[in-house]
Amino acid sequence: MPIDISQIPSPCYVLEERLLRRNLELLNRVQTESGASIIVALKGFSMYATFPMVKQYLSGATASSLNETRLIVEEMGCLAHTYCPAYKPAEFAQIMANSSHITFNSLNQWNQFKDQVQGFERKISCGIRINPQYAEVETDMYNPCIVGSRLGVTRELLGKELPEGIEGLHSHTLCENDSYTLERTLVHIEEKFGDLLHQVKWLNLGGGHLMTREGYNHEHLIGLIKRLRETYNIEIILEPGSAIGWQTGYLTSTVLDIVDAQGVDVAILDVSFAAHMPDTLEMPYKPRIWGATDAVEGAERRPKPTYRMGGMTCLAGDYMGDYSFDKPLQVGDSVVFDDMIHYTMVKTTTFNGVGLPSIGIWKENDEFQLLKSFGYETYKDRI
Repeated sequence: MPIDISQIPSPCYVLEERLLRRNLELLNRVQTESGASIIVALKGFSMYATFPMVKQYLSGATASSLNETRLIVEEMGCLAHTYCPAYKPAEFAQIMANSSHITFNSLNQWNQFKDQVQGFERKISCGIRINPQYAEVETDMYNPCIVGSRLGVTRELLGKELPEGIEGLHSHTLCENDSYTLERTLVHIEEKFGDLLHQVKWLNLGGGHLMTREGYNHEHLIGLIKRLRETYNIEIILEPGSAIGWQTGYLTSTVLDIVDAQGVDVAILDVSFAAHMPDTLEMPYKPRIWGATDAVEGAERRPKPTYRMGGMTCLAGDYMGDYSFDKPLQVGDSVVFDDMIHYTMVKTTTFNGVGLPSIGIWKENDEFQLLKSFGYETYKDRI
């Protein structure tokens, strides 16, 4: 049954519970059949109201900050797999208290904190992030292997033996990729770091494994994981972000005005691409809209009503275009952006004082649950 937009405030992020469960069931199948541990990356999906469901299927969660470790402990009820490009000394004691695994970005960081880790009251499994100097990521902003990247240790900086106390390697070079990209990446990881893989207990292959996208070859991924586990006798950890929330929900919006911008019809909405959908401008990519297509033009037939979508901030580039609709838009119409749960809610800002969208869940019983709304205090508290 399609969701009833009339029950939902505007703007609002809406997760469909049944779609999330579908993704989690698929991820759990891969986890079970491959023997890997699949954990949710909060940097891509941190909707903690769903964590009771998530932890029914996945093995844990991964954090990239002290705040994320705390959210994992409080809302997932488990310790975090933690990686930060650098740790603040004042926060490290709490990082340890909240973590089962800690990955260090450099040997300098390991040397700075190793005594604290080794003297901690509980065993913490520690690793080093490696840079295989190979990534199939077209956008430099998301590519951790460009020349000069600060993320990970290249092979020449490691000796023949890993430092005592390091029992894992962590590589994160994928971005919404498939298993064949992983296979090509593993060639470089094993070529450069294969000898060190025999020295560790686990290999964390990071995120970017878009297992829930249509057409993904799960059997191929399962085979890759099994081979790695058998070849090196290690645990394999995957920490997808996008795959958890992939195509599980929407961002609702409303048309506030329609203006003629020098021959271009612009629908100004009560949402912002810059503040509420920043990945659309950073990546960039053009989000799908319910009931719309890319602009339809042609001299042989009358074009469909076509509009540029305008955000509500005063940033000149806060727009996305162009879309064609079956009938003209009117002020007050709903415009629903598809697939807006992963890597979207986690990046919102209150730039220009624009209010944040509400957050809700369309439950499996076809009822809408409003989780939270945001007002002036949210804006004031962030500046």
